[in-house]
Amino acid sequence: MADHHDDHEDFKPSGTPGLPSHCFPPTEITTDIVHPGYKPAGPAKSADEYANLDAEDESLARWKASLGIVPGATGGDTSGPKVTVLTIELDSPTLPPGKTISFNLSDTARLADTKKHPIVIKEDVEYNVRITFKVNHSIISGVRYIQVVKRAGVKVDKLEQMLGSYGPHPQGQAYVKNFDTDHSPSGMLARSGTYNVKSRVVDDDGGIYADFEWHFKLAKEWE
Repeated sequence: MADHHDDHEDFKPSGTPGLPSHCFPPTEITTDIVHPGYKPAGPAKSADEYANLDAEDESLARWKASLGIVPGATGGDTSGPKVTVLTIELDSPTLPPGKTISFNLSDTARLADTKKHPIVIKEDVEYNVRITFKVNHSIISGVRYIQVVKRAGVKVDKLEQMLGSYGPHPQGQAYVKNFDTDHSPSGMLARSGTYNVKSRVVDDDGGIYADFEWHFKLAKEWE
């Protein structure tokens, strides 16, 4: 787990979903939500209550359905976390057939092992990050993934991408979010040393749904 106190400034949201990076090219962050700035106002309501609000507005109903906000989608136990982050995956069209790079966030031993055996990422290739998460109850809004990359203790990159606004899936299924394509650095300097990554999934209210650490190194080829 990452230390919440030592990296407070590193993980301070930018206020806008997209930051220039130091060693990775910046990308424009987009969201497939029709109303990305929507955030329910007033006293907190259940997902079912939100689903039945303004039920006669067909356009609003379609938008709410796209977020899983439909009658009957009340979610599970409201005493637990609103969101459970299940996996994070790195995908690239250049990966060898059959090779996947994926973390099950419940497997903390696997994450810890990357400190001794870093994930190997090929230099100078396109890749994207994919995250799988489940909304357990209530409506989430303004949820974002923040990733801080350091080498030898010096911050070299910060990635911030919006997940969007969601309600519990009507069938209890997980949501999958593919982030924008990025490009890995290249060159002898980029390949030197190991990169430490601290990743966090947070919302606008300061709630932390996932907080984990992993390590990688760059090489001329995938391993």
